[in-house]
Amino acid sequence: MRSFPVPGDLDLLATLRPLVHSAQDPTIRLRRDGVVRCSLTPCGPGTVEVVRTDATTGTARAWGPGADWLLEQAPALLGTHDDRAGFEPDRHPVVARAAHRRPGLRIGRSGVAWDALVPTILAQRVTSVEAARSWTRLVRSHGDPAPGPYELRLQPAPEVLADLPYWTFHRFGVERARAEAIVAASRHAARIQSAIGLSGTEATTAICAVRGLGPWTAALVLRIAAGDADQVEVGDFHVKNQVAWALAGEARGTDGRMLELLAPFTGHRGRVVRLLLALGLRAPAFGARQRVVAIEHL
Repeated sequence: MRSFPVPGDLDLLATLRPLVHSAQDPTIRLRRDGVVRCSLTPCGPGTVEVVRTDATTGTARAWGPGADWLLEQAPALLGTHDDRAGFEPDRHPVVARAAHRRPGLRIGRSGVAWDALVPTILAQRVTSVEAARSWTRLVRSHGDPAPGPYELRLQPAPEVLADLPYWTFHRFGVERARAEAIVAASRHAARIQSAIGLSGTEATTAICAVRGLGPWTAALVLRIAAGDADQVEVGDFHVKNQVAWALAGEARGTDGRMLELLAPFTGHRGRVVRLLLALGLRAPAFGARQRVVAIEHL
């Protein structure tokens, strides 16, 4: 067990929400006062419980071979490392309003790329509902029980997924392209883990060198695993529109326009995206919703 100081204004739920990948995510339980999650750490599997015991103190305890590693990383998980130097929300009134409403939103750092990698690949080019369903099914089918008393399940290890044929993933609602991206990422998991220690551009390049992984996937993995507050999900169908709407009143945006609008916040562009999304502004919707056909039913 270890205790550590936390910012008095820490918004624990908002900070930790990116770690939850479905409403029934078997790898994590997020509560108002803390979180219990399991991870395949560099030292082995482990489970950590982190709770806020008072306004300025966090306490962590952990189980399994990865317990010591998880205890060491617990403060960063809550974003205590997050350096907001140079972040000037007053450069735009909407960003200023978002920062005022969510002063305790931090960019946490999990320290494990694999934790974010597979759920992010599953979210490529599909709805959040589809991705969440696939993630839950995959973990329940191929993940091992996690250490500790909370009955969580570890996400499947890279060596488990690396040799699966792509059609195995069909029953989880995953088509060939995403399945092959998961297999490729599994085979290069060590390289991707090493990438989170590189600078932003170098890290993105290293991750994108793996087949099926692009800037969108790299940005989300690096924001979660490395705590990189500048990472922006270029290529996202919705985020570019939300940013254009919030910052310029434009109902539709492009990736280029989004980056132009975020340029005054370089170093904290990903932070601004998270703040804007937390503010709840939504670009106008046009056209009918896409009909979702589950691949496992085809």
